Formats: sequence, C-alpha cells, structure tokens
Amino acid sequence: MGKNKKVLAEAGRMYQKGQWSMVWHRFRKNKSAMLGLILLIMLVVVALSAVFLVNYQTDVVGMDMANRMQSPSSSHILGTDHYGRDIFARIIYGARISLSMAVIIILVSFTAGGAIGAVAGYFGGWVDNILMRIMDVFYAIPFNLFAICVVAALGGGTFNLIMAMSIALIPMFSRIVRSAVLPICGQEYIESARACGTSHFRIIVKHVIPNAIGPIIVHATLNIADTIKAIAGLSFIGLGIAAPLPEWGAMLTEGKNYIREYPYLVVVPGVAIMIAAMSFNLIGDGLRDALDPRLKN
Repeated sequence: MGKNKKVLAEAGRMYQKGQWSMVWHRFRKNKSAMLGLILLIMLVVVALSAVFLVNYQTDVVGMDMANRMQSPSSSHILGTDHYGRDIFARIIYGARISLSMAVIIILVSFTAGGAIGAVAGYFGGWVDNILMRIMDVFYAIPFNLFAICVVAALGGGTFNLIMAMSIALIPMFSRIVRSAVLPICGQEYIESARACGTSHFRIIVKHVIPNAIGPIIVHATLNIADTIKAIAGLSFIGLGIAAPLPEWGAMLTEGKNYIREYPYLVVVPGVAIMIAAMSFNLIGDGLRDALDPRLKN
C-alpha cells in the first residue's frame, strides 16, 4: 500500500514538472506576456531598492515648503508636491505599499476562498450546497461596495483595508477554485488515491489543488491588477491609506486640486497605477494562453 502511494506521488510530480516546463516555453514566446513580466520585475526591483535610492524621512514624508510645487528637474526628476515632497521618492515607496498590499490581499483571499471552494468541490452534496449558498449571499454584494462597507465599519488604515478587500474577494475565489476542482475529482488517479487509503486532506492538498492550479493562477494574477486599482480607488475617496503614507491613490487625491496648474501631480501616480495594472494583466493573459490545452503541440 505504501509503495503504491509513492509511485502515484512520483508520477504526479514528473507530470507536473513536464507540464510547467511546457507552460514556461509557451509563455516565453508571448511577447506581450514577457513585456508584462519585464515591467513587473522593474517595478519590484525599484520598490525593493527604494530604501537605497531615497531618504524616507526627508524625501517621502518630510515637508520642505521652500521647494513646494517644483516642476520636474535634475534635482527632482518628477517634481515636488504642495508640501515640497519629492514625487519620485513617493512613487517608488508607493510601489512597495501598493504591490505588497495587493499580493497580501490576494494570498489571504485565495487561501480562505480556495479552502472553501476545494472542500465544496471535493465533497459535493450537502457540503457543497451549504458552503456555496453562503458564498452566494456575499457574492451578490458588489466587490467595491462590500469593501467600502467593511472599511467604513472598521475604519481606515492598512490592516483594515487588507481585511476588507480580502473578505470581499473570498466568495469569488471560492467559486473559481470549486469550478476548477470539480472536473479533477472524478479522475482515475483521485479514485486510485482514495483506494490506497489516502486521507481526504492529503488528496485535496497533494493531488486536487496542484492539478487545478492553472486557471486559479490566471485568475489570481488578473485580480492583482484589479486589487491595485481598488486600493487606489478606496484611498482616492478617503477610505484607504491615510496621509502621509505615499500610496498612489492618496497621491491622486492630494494632487487633484492642482491638476490645472501642476498636472504632473496626478499624471505620475496615474501612470504608475496603469503600468502596475497593465503588467499583471499582460502576465495573466500570457498565462491563460500558455495554460490553454488547445495550444499544446
């Protein structure tokens, strides 16, 4: 019995390794996807290097009224805002906040929603009905409205915003994972694992989810882009990251009153949001094409 389990596990690992090698090969041939990957790598490198490039206290949150509203120049390549803070410094520190928050939100919502969806799809029957009907109640509420209500109830701040958006995304991920898990559960290797006496938990974690991970990754990647825009949107209306933290949506709010005389105050953070969202969208589209079975040679 133990030998059969090892054989099944080894066969599964070899199949997944070969499958992901083909996915990466098809992904590399997609120029748009590679452009998105390059843009994302650049954003991540700049965000991680922010602490070495600028001084947080003096350039990001410190006020310098003598240099307020400076146009882009050699000393301030993207100009300064109405408090004399360097726009470039705030943009690259804002990348740390927006990217890290978006990834954390997706991970939290995927973990919770994925667990619910996997259990519902694997067991089916009354378990599936109860869990999915509960998710349907929350899914009926628009994502942005749900997040706004939770933030309004809990208050602003980074932690509350992460919790609000994570809770709002759980129903969507539960349905995505359930739809990906359902066709997997009827496969012969799942029945073989059950016949070998493998526990339900191990089957779900080791066999079901890894083989259903393709479409889940695509949806998660695409939703990171939507999450970045949603974070900026909530901050723009005053329910997200509070000043003086350099979040892109909050920067848009601060610059909107000066858009006529100093358009760079809103153009620069707007372009940063666009580039970040576009990079994840391009990667998500590339992954979707690479994982499409109809494209296999």
